[in-house]
Amino acid sequence: MLCALFLAGLLALTPPLIAQWEIETSNSTASLRGVASVGGGIAWASGSGGTVLRTENGGSAWQTCAQPTGAAKLDFRGIQAWDENTAIIMSAGPGELSRLYKTTDGCRSWTLLLTNQEKDGFWDAVQFTDRQHGTLVGDPVDGHFVLLTTADGGTTWTPLHAEPTDAVSGQSIFAASNSSLLLRYPSSRAFCTGGPAGAMVIEQSIGPQAGEAGPGKTGFGNAASREELVNFSKSESSGCFSLAENRDNRGTIVAVGGDYAHPEERENTAWTTAIREDAENKAHPLFRFSPAKTKPGGYRSAVAYDPQRKAWIAVGPGGTDISTDDGQTWRALTPDRQDAADADKQWNALSLPFAVGPHGRIGKLHVDLLARP
Repeated sequence: MLCALFLAGLLALTPPLIAQWEIETSNSTASLRGVASVGGGIAWASGSGGTVLRTENGGSAWQTCAQPTGAAKLDFRGIQAWDENTAIIMSAGPGELSRLYKTTDGCRSWTLLLTNQEKDGFWDAVQFTDRQHGTLVGDPVDGHFVLLTTADGGTTWTPLHAEPTDAVSGQSIFAASNSSLLLRYPSSRAFCTGGPAGAMVIEQSIGPQAGEAGPGKTGFGNAASREELVNFSKSESSGCFSLAENRDNRGTIVAVGGDYAHPEERENTAWTTAIREDAENKAHPLFRFSPAKTKPGGYRSAVAYDPQRKAWIAVGPGGTDISTDDGQTWRALTPDRQDAADADKQWNALSLPFAVGPHGRIGKLHVDLLARP
């Protein structure tokens, strides 16, 4: 009896174990590919069937938003949000199925901002550096990757044309997680590609007049770089899917991807600028990638950086990986005993601490545990 009382007392003094993952109830069956966490417990998610979700309490409850008019068949693969009321969503699809909508009233109503008028066009990602300045990137039309910019919060969009946007035959952009586009600062943007011609990261730095909305305000690149990720396999289903940056370390960029048709293959899944040997070489002023020394466990569709914990997280259908050395080496971030056995899997997109995936899957990663070995 005394022994039982002692054990009960000991258990009462033991702090509760914290699960590494929290799988949340979304009340949705959509394939989710867009997610935007804005802090303060506010986050948005988007996906197939015209679906948009929102939480204001850190994911404890997710609200199903009003659907934009005529959007029942749209696939919202990109979302950018600023607070509990304001967000822009991007649908991806051929021609007019690519659209932009905006809400300023907490997703009770939506305004159509832009519809793709190019029948051969396909939008892939949209990102903003602040509430006013944003960029949209899409697959090639007439031999050029599509780049549109806004300086008025998305009301008007201006095309950019410059040599580095010339399309390579057999290349396209993957609209898998809204993270194939990286805005490094207002005048510089990078995006990554894949396909039968291989994978490439293209960065464009533009002149001071570019990005200003209005008639005739088309900007031209004054610095450009094409970096071929030479070891990536070349097929319709392979390439670079996501970019992220550690701005605390001289702008280190990490790229992840692989082959979604063969998600277990890990050889061509991660690259980083952190281990380049010519960092001071002025002949390469923008960046130069090298393959990671230890790769993630397979195809990864999204990567993000947590500056507070100096950790990178990469997610995909087959698992989750972490790097604490700017993408040089990766290890699996496996579920704890308190987690579901598949808590690390079936993810499409990432905006820390949230990840989203198929069948309305939403997870919250307890980032306080990221640095734990």
